[in-house]
Amino acid sequence: MDSALAVHRLHFAFTITFHYLFPQLTMGLALLIVVLKTLALRTGNQHYARAARFWAKIFAINFTFGVVTGIPMEFQFGTNWARFSRSAGGVIGQTLAMEGVFSFFLESSFLGLFIFGEKRLSPLAHWCSAFLVFLGSWLSGFFIIMTDAWMQHPTGYSLGPKGEIILTDIWAFLLNPWGQWQYLHNMIAAVVTGSFVMASIGAYYLLTNKHAGYGRTFVRAGVIAGAIAVALLIFPTGDQQGKMVLQSQPVTLAAMEGLFDTKQGAPLAIIGQPDMEKMKLDNPILIPKALSFLTYKRWGAEVKGLRDFPRDLWPDNVPLLYFSYHIMVGLGMMMLALMGISLLLLRGGRLFTARPVLWMLMLALPFPYIATTAGWMTAEIGRQPWLIYGIMRTAQGSSLQVSAGNGLFTLIGFMGLYMVLGVLFLFLVTREIEHGPEGEEA
Repeated sequence: MDSALAVHRLHFAFTITFHYLFPQLTMGLALLIVVLKTLALRTGNQHYARAARFWAKIFAINFTFGVVTGIPMEFQFGTNWARFSRSAGGVIGQTLAMEGVFSFFLESSFLGLFIFGEKRLSPLAHWCSAFLVFLGSWLSGFFIIMTDAWMQHPTGYSLGPKGEIILTDIWAFLLNPWGQWQYLHNMIAAVVTGSFVMASIGAYYLLTNKHAGYGRTFVRAGVIAGAIAVALLIFPTGDQQGKMVLQSQPVTLAAMEGLFDTKQGAPLAIIGQPDMEKMKLDNPILIPKALSFLTYKRWGAEVKGLRDFPRDLWPDNVPLLYFSYHIMVGLGMMMLALMGISLLLLRGGRLFTARPVLWMLMLALPFPYIATTAGWMTAEIGRQPWLIYGIMRTAQGSSLQVSAGNGLFTLIGFMGLYMVLGVLFLFLVTREIEHGPEGEEA
């Protein structure tokens, strides 16, 4: 691979991975804040309003850092990926512009109103401001996901005389079937992140015997929402997303599963290490015929292996794709088990005193972040070697005028700057958590 291209890919991978640590929490918390405000509106209990106010502060900090780290990525389309922007800018520019004009301004405007307008607005009007923040954040996710979905499964376009990509049907673009399932899967994953963060902070309060009333509310809300969201993440959204990969990118599915040879009644690999020289999985633990059933709903169905596809169509890094996918799935099953146990204890009235489970909830806070990062790595590495699947290869989209040295210099600069931002973010959030929600006497 060309060294400059490798630097461009690493540069964008770093900036987008760091950036997405923030939006996934804002999109998840936006829904949970609406739930808390709804409880406050229906019951008249100001405990829920104060709880929502606490999480609005966390939301605002997270939102700010998401904006700061998100803006440079749009410039990277022009600096690092100029040929891609020149060819496809007329398509992806539609959704990127909509995201900025419609959703970002909606979310940011009503976030200010939600945070600073509680004493000036009626309870119903304040609830509406929370709902519009939620709507703006989820609308933002929709436009970004549809941009990525078009790169995974292009629709509604034609090729011009000079090879430029022309948008011919905006509704086919916005209603891309790949994007519909990807959007649902991604947004539910954001709810999982928000739920685990809320439950984790609540568990921390209960274990330290600080703000115990809020701790119980946070754990209860986080566990109930988290259990529902993790289940929906696996089925139907994860299942349907897998079917889209099977239909449109079968070589990606084979690499994700570590399936080198076409098999009838293909097994599902729970664990193993891809050996690219011998074209096999080392030390595999297999469930016989399970992959055939999961993909085609028939135990004996044939699933194509990597050997049946031309080598130049294989994902660039099969082992990394395989491990990313299995980390995502493995953590998803662990989160499902933890939320299932917590939900059973909650129904039995024993969760708030079950210290081992509270410890697990508190320490599980990084799990959704790792799983979501692994999921995005699976999607983006799986699309390779295509930048726009079936239309433009990644090597055709980079900027020719930006050398590897220039790219590496700016990458190191971004790493240093983002490290400072990460430390500042942790300081601000930790300070809010230590301060806690307002006391009941407030």
